Amino acid sequence: MTGAPSAGGMTRWISTFLEAQSAERGSARNTVLGYGRDLRDFAGWLAHRDGDFAAADRAMIEAYLVACDAEGLSRATRARRLSSIRQLFRFAYEEGWRADNPALRITGPGRDKRLPKTLSEAEVEALLQAARSTGRVGDRLRNTCLMELLYATGMRVSELVSLPASAARGDPRMLLVRGKGGKERMVPLSGPARTALAAWLKLRDRDEEAARAKGAAPNRQLFPARGRDGHLTRQSFFQLIKRLALEAGLDPARVTPHVLRHAFATHLLAHGADLRVIQTLLGHADLGTTEIYTHVLEERLKSLVLENHPLAREK
Repeated sequence: MTGAPSAGGMTRWISTFLEAQSAERGSARNTVLGYGRDLRDFAGWLAHRDGDFAAADRAMIEAYLVACDAEGLSRATRARRLSSIRQLFRFAYEEGWRADNPALRITGPGRDKRLPKTLSEAEVEALLQAARSTGRVGDRLRNTCLMELLYATGMRVSELVSLPASAARGDPRMLLVRGKGGKERMVPLSGPARTALAAWLKLRDRDEEAARAKGAAPNRQLFPARGRDGHLTRQSFFQLIKRLALEAGLDPARVTPHVLRHAFATHLLAHGADLRVIQTLLGHADLGTTEIYTHVLEERLKSLVLENHPLAREK
């Protein structure tokens, strides 16, 4: 680093910080984009008050958070913006751009303690059945594989659609998944997921061979598609799962890829899985993120007491 950016160079502060997050810390692309949006908003607020990152103090940061609250932004959004500001000023302090970190001792608003939306086991089975029976043969095989993998592993949708075909070779019992920040983890496959994966891979390889015979470039993705990334996009899968919800007789507003991830964790806990195992499978860095699912354990324990305690039985 050649030196601190100029006092008025907030854009340069942001770009340098984002480059470091991406290159040095391996932050995921969506995380970096989120930092950028939050920091540009803060920079705009400061600029309207003749301020900048170099001179901002704790009082100014707290005033910004109050302004965000007055705009009606949720607690989660305000907490995320403060987190972005903290990361920026920590970076500035480490780089010697500032002699202090004005965000160090600011207490955030916290996050809403909302329980994750989920689906019952019967509703998930209805979705899987819709995938097995809707569309042409190729669509059914691909969609069944997508849905079985998602429910069997609890992967994030970005992890699912970007799987390379090499991950599926040799009838694997485990998949290697690359998660946030490039971190890798192993997730086990259920019997139905392995069956669906093998059936789709056979058709996918046949179609890939035919395309290459016609001069097409090789595609190494498990779920190939036209486009910049060469694989099915998150948006396309989001639309697909909405269509399957309609076919299954479910309200599409209740069904998203992330809801299937919640269902995976919720159903595992309900059947006795350990919370730390679920933390590992979901790829959560912090057990506190996984603990939101403990409402399932609480309900199960409550039912056990009401059903089995002699004084809880109705006379």
